[in-house]
Amino acid sequence: MKTIVIASKNPVKVASTLNGFQQMFPTETFKTVSVQVPSNVSDQPFSSDETLTGASNRAANARKEVPDADYWVGIEGGVEEHEDEMAVFAWVVIQSPDQMGKGRTGTFYLPPQLSNLVRDGIELGDADDIVFNRSNSKQQNGAIGILSGDLVDRTQLYEMAVIFALLPFRNQDLYRTP
Repeated sequence: MKTIVIASKNPVKVASTLNGFQQMFPTETFKTVSVQVPSNVSDQPFSSDETLTGASNRAANARKEVPDADYWVGIEGGVEEHEDEMAVFAWVVIQSPDQMGKGRTGTFYLPPQLSNLVRDGIELGDADDIVFNRSNSKQQNGAIGILSGDLVDRTQLYEMAVIFALLPFRNQDLYRTP
């Protein structure tokens, strides 16, 4: 059994990580350990670079917290301005003792009411709760689930990025530097 340390106690991030690992390595068995560690970036990252840094920091901090594991996973959601619109995405960073992989989710754009709240300093999950009269939506279906009528939820959005981040682990010979 392989141990995956996930740098979050959010059930969405735990489920998406485990689902991604199970799909990429169907003959392996996994156990997950959740730890709350800092991202060392803004609570709401405002660029792809800051978001990727947050995911990397979370994976590294999880590794410091629980050094005896097979994988450490950091997931960080972020936003980025494109002209007058706000794009939403997340980065996933996965570390093992001798490998690292990165993957990014698909991107979607927020409606103006949500974008304005985020620009005013409110985290996207909290903005969702305000606009849609919900509670703790970031640990449920998230903005993508609410806006898509649950055709895609936050777990599914993150799961694909976990799979992308696992490509170097599944294809180690191809990703080794000469």
